[in-house]
Amino acid sequence: MKLPHSLMLVFAFVFGTVPCVAAGERNDAFWPQFRGPAGQGIGNAESIPIDFGLDHGLKWRTAIKGKGWSSPVIADGRIWITTSVTTEATPEERAARLANVQEPQSKEVAGSIELSAICVDLATGEILHDISLAKFDDPDPIHPLNSYSSPTPVIDGQRLFCHFGSYGTWCLDANTGGILWTRRLVIDHSVGPGGSPAIVGDHLIIVCDGIDAQFIASLNPTTGEEQWRTSRPPMRATNGEFQKAYSTPMLIEVKGETQVVIPGAQWIVAYEPTTGKEIWRVDHGNGFSISSTAIYTGTPDRVGLVVFTTGFGQSEVVAIRPDGMGDVTLSHIAWRTDRGVPAKPSLVASGKLLYMIDDNGVFTCLNSDDASVVFRKRVQGNFSASPLLVAGYIFLCNQEGVITIVKQGLEFEEIATIQLDEKLMASPAVANNDLLIRSEHSLMRFTSEKSEAGE
Repeated sequence: MKLPHSLMLVFAFVFGTVPCVAAGERNDAFWPQFRGPAGQGIGNAESIPIDFGLDHGLKWRTAIKGKGWSSPVIADGRIWITTSVTTEATPEERAARLANVQEPQSKEVAGSIELSAICVDLATGEILHDISLAKFDDPDPIHPLNSYSSPTPVIDGQRLFCHFGSYGTWCLDANTGGILWTRRLVIDHSVGPGGSPAIVGDHLIIVCDGIDAQFIASLNPTTGEEQWRTSRPPMRATNGEFQKAYSTPMLIEVKGETQVVIPGAQWIVAYEPTTGKEIWRVDHGNGFSISSTAIYTGTPDRVGLVVFTTGFGQSEVVAIRPDGMGDVTLSHIAWRTDRGVPAKPSLVASGKLLYMIDDNGVFTCLNSDDASVVFRKRVQGNFSASPLLVAGYIFLCNQEGVITIVKQGLEFEEIATIQLDEKLMASPAVANNDLLIRSEHSLMRFTSEKSEAGE
């Protein structure tokens, strides 16, 4: 399959074939999905604020109702996020919903939830649309660290796709906010929804790795109709809790062909996006509950490595050569390592350097050739958000509301630590030369003096 035009644009943004535009308020800020244009956590900006805080560099701050750990997406001068407003469960509701749940002591119960999509003006922070999508009076329990709106939307020009796991997927008109269609693929997430959707041409790829069923599906972006469904490979684990995962599809091009690469429990698999047919698979071990997204060190002209983490259990980083066919477990694993590996945050790569922050704040730089350690340092806090690499700096957002900024390079150099006043669980986004941060109750745009002066 040849690379679709939409994916060619994504690679153009990531690999620099689209020329940069001068700084200033523009309408071309583009952050269409989880972790940016290619889902790799890399921003295409000439500069980025590194000296900012609640008392300086804050262009605007907008209160967001409810709770949600989805990241912002940006197109045509508008920011979209999802959120969920919950009501408190009564003791009777809590007891009833936890009656047949594994590990009920680690679950949070809501009385009801209302799912919404919110559109914010990029320039002013004004809320343009607040769209109620659905209400559920009997939501499933979730993990206290999760939310009912953790999956990040994806935007393709005129359409916005909001995904809430088994609660449904909505397609909205990105200009008016009108609902075009809705579709539900119901599975048991056990701890709530997590993985975000991705668009490949005429396919909206949805990952459904529950404790009761595990499959990948394609929906028609125009109609919402299911186009194909592919079951995950068989697993050794018999307990569904060890079969679940929450990863987001990664799109890559290998020797002129498009692959959709999706880690899951025990297996990581590459699929043909138009048919759902498996291209290759690797048995990575017994890892499960994978919420991170894989990254790719190659380009359309050079085959690199698919690098991913194996989630919970004995978490490892595994690197795979993606040019095989079938089960390539014994032939295509380039290396693996298990020290300082995150269970939740994704990795980010620059050239031969891989950067990762584990859940407890250990920041590691690896050489992607052989997994040798370039440096390893501890930074403060606990982490769920994935790192952002932009303009030579790596942004690390912890759950305690602190952003640590590290300079990209072969040595650890901490540039700044910035204390905000709310929990940070969502991964940050880039708008032109500015930084967008979603906190527990707010959406904030931070700017530097240089970019502010150009507006």
